[in-house]
Amino acid sequence: MNSGRPKVLNLICGRPLISHVLAAADALSPERVMVVTAPGQDEVRSAVAPTQSCIQEKPLGTGDAVGVALEALGPMEGPVVIAYGDMPLVTGEELIGVLDSLPGKGAGISVLGFRHEGDHAYGRLVLGDDGTLLRIVEAADVSPEEKVINFCNSGLMAASSGKLLNGLIWRLTTDNAKGEKYLTDVIGLAHDDGIVCAAAEADAETLLGVNTRADLAVAEATMQTRLRGAAMAAGVTLVDPTTVYLSFDTRLGRDVVVGPHVWFGPGVTVGKGVEIRPYCHIEGATIGADAIIGPFARLRPGADIGAESHIGNFVEVKEACVEVGAKINHLTYIGDARVGAGANIGAGTITCNYDGFEKHWTEIGAGAFIGSNTAMVAPVVIGDGAVIGAGSVITDDVPADNLAVARGEQKTVPGGGTKYRAEKSQPKSGKLRGKTVSGKG
Repeated sequence: MNSGRPKVLNLICGRPLISHVLAAADALSPERVMVVTAPGQDEVRSAVAPTQSCIQEKPLGTGDAVGVALEALGPMEGPVVIAYGDMPLVTGEELIGVLDSLPGKGAGISVLGFRHEGDHAYGRLVLGDDGTLLRIVEAADVSPEEKVINFCNSGLMAASSGKLLNGLIWRLTTDNAKGEKYLTDVIGLAHDDGIVCAAAEADAETLLGVNTRADLAVAEATMQTRLRGAAMAAGVTLVDPTTVYLSFDTRLGRDVVVGPHVWFGPGVTVGKGVEIRPYCHIEGATIGADAIIGPFARLRPGADIGAESHIGNFVEVKEACVEVGAKINHLTYIGDARVGAGANIGAGTITCNYDGFEKHWTEIGAGAFIGSNTAMVAPVVIGDGAVIGAGSVITDDVPADNLAVARGEQKTVPGGGTKYRAEKSQPKSGKLRGKTVSGKG
């Protein structure tokens, strides 16, 4: 990945790869989950918490990694499913499928495979005449005869019991091209012991493993297609679906209309009937029913937009509550504030919430009217129904229903415009910015 972070912490749809896999595992209602990491991967262990994790001290292969996990889990009589942290497109359906494919309640192993043609680096699933799985051959060890097999190993595996799997794991050797303990070798060992193994099949796209930035982009595109499809099936209109980017947890209510080129970061909930116009950027925000957002609006984390309110073009809201029916329609920044129900905020208004050291709160009451180009220097309270004159810099509280104007006194010079134009129309003096112009050259 050419990355400074562990591979499984790269994001798709706003969530680490491994977190997608853990979410899929929830479909199994597992008694316990164990994540295996390498030494020094504190970031990964923090990201998956409170899920348990253990450390594979030496990179001795997937078989050894599973052995470390089994040892950490302790004795288990029930079935075990093995998944990979770099396969974010796997769903609960695939994990349930590999579990349901176990060939027997008492003893058996199942593997999930997919079809892939041409030259590739996937392990091959070798089947017997009766369709049972005989062995898995890693790509580095494949023979010319086995190379033509198009049924490939995804890595997903289930065993009918932890005890069975553990007994096979500790018989693995490093006698192979990579000098590692291959998890795949347990199939051959099981077959030699008379344990029946099965191979189920799933769609190759779902089983994509992310190993490069290109793979990451493919996974993102696939997940976005899934999320868009689910949103539209739930009653959301995406005017131009391929230009709308959703996060894993985006929640859009019925009859929401989303215009082109809208980006949703994590933590967004949108109520029914909301219209989100083109080119909006929304993250960590809640939007109430029937509100209108955008175009070109930015809702940052902590924005709580009330029902039937309007957030217009080039308006930014951060850590602020905008109550029912309030209107902020143009070129405005509202941060660390409350805007009361039905208030109207004029164009060019800002809440001056940061003094260089600390953030401060602005309170704008219900029904207040804030004139254009107003700066409210927090902490400050504008009472219900108060009116602020355009161009004001408000530094003191304004009581309810009062009118406040805070700007320099206007001076009007009779005939001053004519005099100004006459002066500007005079021939140039030959000087430019205090320097004499010689006229030579």
